[in-house]
Amino acid sequence: MREDLLLRLARREDALDLAALHARAFPPAERWDLVAITAMLAMPGAFGVMAGEGPEGFILARAVEDEAEVLTLAVDPDARRQRIGATLLAAASAEAARRGAACLFLEVSEANAAARALYAAAGTAKVGRRRRYYADGSDAIVLRLELDGAGLRLGE
Repeated sequence: MREDLLLRLARREDALDLAALHARAFPPAERWDLVAITAMLAMPGAFGVMAGEGPEGFILARAVEDEAEVLTLAVDPDARRQRIGATLLAAASAEAARRGAACLFLEVSEANAAARALYAAAGTAKVGRRRRYYADGSDAIVLRLELDGAGLRLGE
């Protein structure tokens, strides 16, 4: 985790910046536009964490009852390999725990070695597979992360 990275909770007015970053971070078939990002932020229990100026990365998640899920995690291609993804995952995990979640679920493409390494380093466990889940035909690996309940306060 990067201690020097400015983190704050995303607001609805950040949706345009988040959609622009998502477009830079994902291939065309997997990009979320302004409408999708706005809808995700409006879902019950949803929250986003932004990292750095611009931003350099963000994660969208939601916590309902005692479970949370990562909806998407995006890091600007020019800012990758700087521990931004790990920092965002830790921040979202802490926020989900603060909101009462005991575990966090997410899906990752079997073909995405970098993301799989990130999630493995965070301590996730494989709990399932979704066949041909992604636009490119790759399977999704379903992961679970146990949360320790230590909530982190983020700048609002």
